[in-house]
Amino acid sequence: MNILITGGTGFVGQALCAYFAKQGDDVFILTRQRIQTNKKDNIYYIQWLKEGSSPLDQLPPIDAAVNLAGTSINSGRWTDKKKEDIMQSRLKATATLIELISLMPIKPRVLINASAVGFYGTSETAAFTESASYENGDFLADVVYRWEDEAMKAEHFGIRTVCTRFGLVLGREDGALPRMILPYKMFAGGTVGSGSQWVSWVHIEDLIRLIAFVIASEHVNSPVNVTAPHPVTMKTFGKTIGRVMKRPHFLPVPSFVLNLALGEMSTLVLKGQKVIPEKALENGFVFKYPELEEALMDLLKKDK
Repeated sequence: MNILITGGTGFVGQALCAYFAKQGDDVFILTRQRIQTNKKDNIYYIQWLKEGSSPLDQLPPIDAAVNLAGTSINSGRWTDKKKEDIMQSRLKATATLIELISLMPIKPRVLINASAVGFYGTSETAAFTESASYENGDFLADVVYRWEDEAMKAEHFGIRTVCTRFGLVLGREDGALPRMILPYKMFAGGTVGSGSQWVSWVHIEDLIRLIAFVIASEHVNSPVNVTAPHPVTMKTFGKTIGRVMKRPHFLPVPSFVLNLALGEMSTLVLKGQKVIPEKALENGFVFKYPELEEALMDLLKKDK
């Protein structure tokens, strides 16, 4: 297949590109940067959003497109400017991608749009499947709602469009996990906030496999929760890290400390939602890492 990816140089993007290239697919990464292509690995870098040039001139017919573009939500305090950048980077990149697709003489069969479980808002009591409706709530819920609304415009061109709502993505060298395990490396790990907030997580390998599964499964429609089937509370998450790393779990981080340090961004760790990947399970997807402990055992092998 020929696969087009935006945001292909990020944490998830790099893993996704490597997966498809290993499968023998040709991967075309749309990037703002000028990056030299190494044709030996089936990955091609194409500069876009550049005046006077169009990626169409360098693209073959595309079978599937994956949109991962957007400013990181977990780098830096959420000032008004940062929040606007988080929102607009997603909306503009998605709109530009759809405009590009509209000009393709042969359209992709499917567009996968990265999204987030933030769509559901936060709760310590409710469990959310894909059938849960949007309720206007916090900043992240609004971002996801508007982002998905923009992406679904691809359906106007007869393209199956699937919004994949990512939970907390766990990877060995990037993402949230390296920062979460740092206190445990220093023998200072403990419960963050109340500990009762839910963490809907997913191993990076299962995330990549599930995206590939959705691309191949023509009957699967939007949205799809990309989370492991067994979410845990933050307290359980921390205790599991301690157990896997053979480190103590005893030094709590109170909510007010994170509020002071991070401001509104503290909601990423102080609040959460219990999200169930109902569509993935109903359609026969098998998670390699359904339980947190086995996921961490794999990811923290070198850190034990």
